[in-house]
Amino acid sequence: MAEYYKLDRVREMADNDEDFVMALAAAFIEEVPEDAERLRTAVPAGDFKETYQAAHKMKPTIELFALDVYDELIEVQDWGKLEQSDKNVDAQLQKVLTAVENATAEIKSDFNL
Repeated sequence: MAEYYKLDRVREMADNDEDFVMALAAAFIEEVPEDAERLRTAVPAGDFKETYQAAHKMKPTIELFALDVYDELIEVQDWGKLEQSDKNVDAQLQKVLTAVENATAEIKSDFNL
């Protein structure tokens, strides 16, 4: 259980209310993979605005569930925000996408979602 994410901050925020923990896990499943998909298409398309918006929206949840890709997500976000067309963030993007996929599958399994 919880190899790709951590619930320490989630439980702290929820004050150990397991129903709230479940609601946060469900929100992760509902929102984060959708935003990751936005990144998957926006970065190769050079859509800076979409990249920035999707990455920015993901940040609090990625941090809350302690996925180990926060720094990479910031790099992708900044690539979009600063329109860094001379920079390649493919490696960072791939690391974020893989982490989201792994955490999503694990959360679905752990919470029977």
